[in-house]
Amino acid sequence: MSNDSAPSRRGFLTGALATGGAVAAARASAQAPDPAITELQPWMQYLGDGVDARPYGSPSRFESHVIRRNVEWLTADPVSSVNFTPLHELDGIITPNGLCFERHHAGIAEVDPSAHRLMINGLVDKPLVFTMQDLMRFPRENRVYFLECAANSGMEWAGAQLNGCQYTHGMIHNVQYTGIPLRLLLEEAGVKTNGKWIMPEGADASAMTRSIPIEKAMDDCLVAFKMNGEALRPEQGYPVRLVVPGWEGNMWIKWLRRIEVGDQPWHHREETSKYTDLLDNGIARRFTWEMDAKSVITSPSPQAPILHSRGPTVLTGVAWSGRGTIPRVDVTLDGGKNWHEARISGPSFDKSMHRFYFEFDWDGTPLLLQSRAHDSTGYVQPTKNALRDVRGENSIYHNNGIQTWLVDERGEAENVEIS
Repeated sequence: MSNDSAPSRRGFLTGALATGGAVAAARASAQAPDPAITELQPWMQYLGDGVDARPYGSPSRFESHVIRRNVEWLTADPVSSVNFTPLHELDGIITPNGLCFERHHAGIAEVDPSAHRLMINGLVDKPLVFTMQDLMRFPRENRVYFLECAANSGMEWAGAQLNGCQYTHGMIHNVQYTGIPLRLLLEEAGVKTNGKWIMPEGADASAMTRSIPIEKAMDDCLVAFKMNGEALRPEQGYPVRLVVPGWEGNMWIKWLRRIEVGDQPWHHREETSKYTDLLDNGIARRFTWEMDAKSVITSPSPQAPILHSRGPTVLTGVAWSGRGTIPRVDVTLDGGKNWHEARISGPSFDKSMHRFYFEFDWDGTPLLLQSRAHDSTGYVQPTKNALRDVRGENSIYHNNGIQTWLVDERGEAENVEIS
């Protein structure tokens, strides 16, 4: 592994300043005046909106392109479909609520919280029904977690398909959830000794269900009602959803209405016909819940090309693991010949996104960009070929292989694979 350090930006700036005065003066005399400097701009000449004009804030109109997007051919109908978080437009680790990807099986349920109930039944001492006001009386916690669809990057199993990290990796978001530890609600109902599994059920028209072992339910699951400090959005399960940290997103049941306790898994539709990993021999792996360590470079990338000429360049991306934290991310500029340790900046939470950066001087030659995450268990993100050697190309789910972007001399990037 190469330990070459990135060029010093301070050195670059110091050198520029040493000759900058004379150069700047020469350029100023040779170039026409810049109207952005010499002329008053419209926003400098009139009063803007008052404090009551926008009672719920929204992004600048100059950021109107930063939106979730879908892939029209991916599903037969947008009611049972997915759209994608614009990862290439974001920084830090928190996904704004309005940009968190959506995955629905029967469209968005518009639930009246005053008429919503959460029931716990099955192998419990006393079946219970909670109103939203009942739930507000339980102790609550704040936790930052990523939520990743099991099919994130699934289109890439057979080769490079979609040109943009929004589409290859955008079935993920990372927010702060406020909720009640599920353990407290189950303890209130009293789980019987033979209660080994729970089956959460959603209140939407698809009645989404999944089987979850009682150990996970009693560990770190939350019944959440807020994200990033405000109420859940309807598309994210308002008024209440299940949070299953580190595990595939379809288990995070939205519009949560019922939790049944049982003595064995239910093997319902979404854990048999879907959300299983089909191997080359036609046998599907059973219950692959955890999301393995993964990363992606968000810039430069196909939707975020290099817009400047050669010189100081900032590479950035995100990494995450369903088994812990990310203590290290490596990046390569030459397709894996030389690896450099990236700089992780920001908080390092368990089962959360991590933001990494790598600063370098681009000389204008083509780049083959990759990132490789290491998680706190010692697991290292594999290549796509390493995954295929084990699982073949029949699968849709749990593709955490290393992603490659080719950046050409113009700074434009595309999705490629290298062997």
